[in-house]
Amino acid sequence: MIFKYKGINAEGKKVSNRVEALDIKEARSKLKAQGIIYHSLNEDTPAFFDKFSFSRKYKVPAKELAGLSRELAMYIRSGISIVAALRIVQTHYEKNKKMKLFLSTVSTYLDEGENFYSALEAQTIVELPAFFKESIKVSESGGILDEVLLELSRFLKEQDRIHKEIKGAFAYPSFMIIISLVMIAFMLTFVVPQITGIFVSMDQELPMPTQFVIAAGDFFSNNFQAILIIIFLLVASFVTLKKKVYTFSYGVDRFLLTLPLFGEIALKSELARFAYIASLLTRSGVPFVQTINLSANILNNKVIRELFVGASKKVVEGKLLSKALNESSTKIDNSFIQSIALGEETSQLGSVLTNVSELYFEENRDKITLLLTLLEPALMLFVGGSIGFIVAAMLLPIFSMSIQ
Repeated sequence: MIFKYKGINAEGKKVSNRVEALDIKEARSKLKAQGIIYHSLNEDTPAFFDKFSFSRKYKVPAKELAGLSRELAMYIRSGISIVAALRIVQTHYEKNKKMKLFLSTVSTYLDEGENFYSALEAQTIVELPAFFKESIKVSESGGILDEVLLELSRFLKEQDRIHKEIKGAFAYPSFMIIISLVMIAFMLTFVVPQITGIFVSMDQELPMPTQFVIAAGDFFSNNFQAILIIIFLLVASFVTLKKKVYTFSYGVDRFLLTLPLFGEIALKSELARFAYIASLLTRSGVPFVQTINLSANILNNKVIRELFVGASKKVVEGKLLSKALNESSTKIDNSFIQSIALGEETSQLGSVLTNVSELYFEENRDKITLLLTLLEPALMLFVGGSIGFIVAAMLLPIFSMSIQ
């Protein structure tokens, strides 16, 4: 539950904020621990537009979490305690109520004697990645919290950069596809039926392309609303099944891996993400089996995720990860397995994984650039060809009349 309070802090300043607690009694105890004398304390009732926001956990964007991790690392390296660092960082989130409440709640747990990991685990305001919390847990006990926070910051920032690059790269092709489909649908639905009336009065057989375009125009014109409803239902069904039905989602992910070029990009992207986070967790001191599971959980493709989860079970039984991956029914890039084997043989798995992730990220960047180079002229050809075919089909009967 979230409680809103107003009062005076230990410095005699007026404060107004929120606190997370199971009940009002616990809220009072937390305020007392912070040295706050309150004169009003009530359960928070968000405004209409905020109710949904406060009813579920806030998923911190990668860029925001990277910035938070870096700030905390810098303050800790400067000799500032984690409690003081959190209170300083809290002032940077005045406009973000969720993050401000999250930092305040974590600070309260720390004041009560919890360690940083336990405070992050206990709070229910934001949703943090499992690998992030596990890295904090291990690094805190090993006294390398600042180093791991910096590594986490680099990883999250890199992931955010790659995501934006891919999103930006496919923005133009996506725009072209949508515009071309809209233009074709508009011409078939509204333009072609207007011209069709001219051909009806003509007592002659129309060319096959013209008949096809007229039939398509009549179909779109008569069923325009039904087509939109069907498209909406298909998209909604696909999204729902992808989220709710595991076997359907697994099948889609397996199909994506079989696509030429796209499948290779998707596979290497997942392997690069696994290698990067696994190298980070290995350097942080997380047990290897737990490292595999945590790294697998950040993967989007369920086929690759299941591959590593299954391999982790074999590692528990005493097998090397490289052998477990090689024996799996799902085959992945052989060079990745060989790199893992080299790292296991030389006991330099962390360094090898880091190099592999950088290599795959670079390869994917080149492949995406090549894909877009080929895709742009293909889209232009598709748009021009489709509209040109419709125009030519409408002009053919006129040309045949002039010849006669």
